[in-house]
Amino acid sequence: MKTFLKALVLVPLALLLTVFAVANKTPVVLQLDPLGWSDQNWTLNPPLFLVLLVTLAIGVLVGGMGVWFGQMRYRRAARVHAREAARTRAELERVREEAPASRALPAVSAIH
Repeated sequence: MKTFLKALVLVPLALLLTVFAVANKTPVVLQLDPLGWSDQNWTLNPPLFLVLLVTLAIGVLVGGMGVWFGQMRYRRAARVHAREAARTRAELERVREEAPASRALPAVSAIH
């Protein structure tokens, strides 16, 4: 089911990107030295869809890194709490093993 849903989303997205690439294959001038301070010719002529898709990919990567760094304190707190929970579980097991069986509560039938 999960694979089907993934395909249901990715196949139309791939078709949409393919149509976008075919419709926007005209080369554009990409000036890498906008102020003209260099004597060299720093221009590229990539297709428009390539410029847009690379820009989109860079934006996704930068945004993902921003979210990842922004949530770092929450991941750190989760690790600390997980260690504390494991330590508490180990201590509970140790206390259960050390507790004598005679200190157990009496059976319900013995109370009446």
